[in-house]
Amino acid sequence: MSDFVNSLMAEVKAKNPSEPEFHQAVQEVAESLSLVLERHPEYSSAKILERIIEPERVLMFRAPWLDDQGNVQVNRGFRIEMNSAIGPYKGGLRFHPSVNLGILKFLAFEQVFKNSLTTLPMGGGKGGSDFNPKGKSDNEVMRFCQSFMTELARHIGPNTDIPAGDIGVGGREIGFLFGQYKRLRNEFTGVLTGKGINWGGSLIRPEATGYGAVYFAAEMLGTRNETLEGKTCLVSGSGNVSQYTTEKILELGGKVVTLSDSSGYIYDEEGITKEKLNFVMELKNIRRGRIKEYAEKYKSAVYTSLMETSLDHNPIWDHPAACAFPSATENEINRDDARNLINNGVYVVSEGANMPTTAEGVKIFLDKGILYGPGKAANAGGVAVSGLEMVQNSMRLPWTREEVDNRLQHIMKSIHRTCVETAERFETPGNYVNGANIGGFLKVADAMLDLGVV
Repeated sequence: MSDFVNSLMAEVKAKNPSEPEFHQAVQEVAESLSLVLERHPEYSSAKILERIIEPERVLMFRAPWLDDQGNVQVNRGFRIEMNSAIGPYKGGLRFHPSVNLGILKFLAFEQVFKNSLTTLPMGGGKGGSDFNPKGKSDNEVMRFCQSFMTELARHIGPNTDIPAGDIGVGGREIGFLFGQYKRLRNEFTGVLTGKGINWGGSLIRPEATGYGAVYFAAEMLGTRNETLEGKTCLVSGSGNVSQYTTEKILELGGKVVTLSDSSGYIYDEEGITKEKLNFVMELKNIRRGRIKEYAEKYKSAVYTSLMETSLDHNPIWDHPAACAFPSATENEINRDDARNLINNGVYVVSEGANMPTTAEGVKIFLDKGILYGPGKAANAGGVAVSGLEMVQNSMRLPWTREEVDNRLQHIMKSIHRTCVETAERFETPGNYVNGANIGGFLKVADAMLDLGVV
């Protein structure tokens, strides 16, 4: 590490103690940007990176609500408004017990670069709560969402901050949040994305993150004159991103053999067909069941529980394949997992989740020279279509499925091109990490120079 990165990280850790995910995200970007700051001292003298690291605003509030037994429950709500140099804050809301300030700051920081890469005018933000929707009734989820939005509504708006969904926040939650915002503000505006198709949502929005990660993998393979046709793929998670990653892989002729949830994972050597995927969608989206039921229904699958394990690696990444799509959560691929993937023949990794690979894992991928698409580039399709939803809301016009999908493909091609060209320009050809970090940074940095010290 350079002296610049060392001194910067010492300051970041002193100012932001006990936030390891945030430190990890900042360090990865800072290492890439040391290439830029040597050539462009104007960014250093204006303290551009230091300003991007510091959120413009951090909101933290309580969200009390009544459960079905009439008991008062108290959760904590957050919104990190990270950077608005190129547009209003844009980024998801996460409802999960693991949510804390450090995780949301890491996600908001990543979002700044991701949104910049999409070519759309969106700044970066992130928010959420330690509320867990799992196991709650629809009425309990509604009461929590209404309490959460009652405070959040003061701080967001279609030209200020436009939240979306993330882990634990799907169509049901967005509906309850939007209903409360509309009630409080007495206006129907595009203040949230991921809305229902009948009330301002965009076609392809639910599919966008997963589809985009597969389009990005296809673009990476294209640099070697290959396609996904006939390739075996490992996918983690079983939520929205994983489901549509699997759907698009099948469409492009690949074979998916794994899916997981927080309890364990299934390995289906025969491959997850369209019919099996429909079962997963019904299981997860409607019945809200566990992936274990897949193995009970389909005898070709083996289920492995991860609830009581002392393993230092995740066995989902220890199967023969060509491609991996980590789509569950941050840091799900560690150093040992990265080695297992490469030893099993994987040479394409396209991240559907945010920062699913640890720093040691990323180093292994880069040292081996595999096609590695980091999350801020590979999973930007979700926020890109959120941006397209905002455009449709402003125009009061819905686009067709084909039009949105074509625009999504075009944006993913553009992000891929930016990553490749930027990596080459800074003399690290094929390094998508540098390409994404530097490509995302330059647009935001130039805007910040133009806007003065604000």
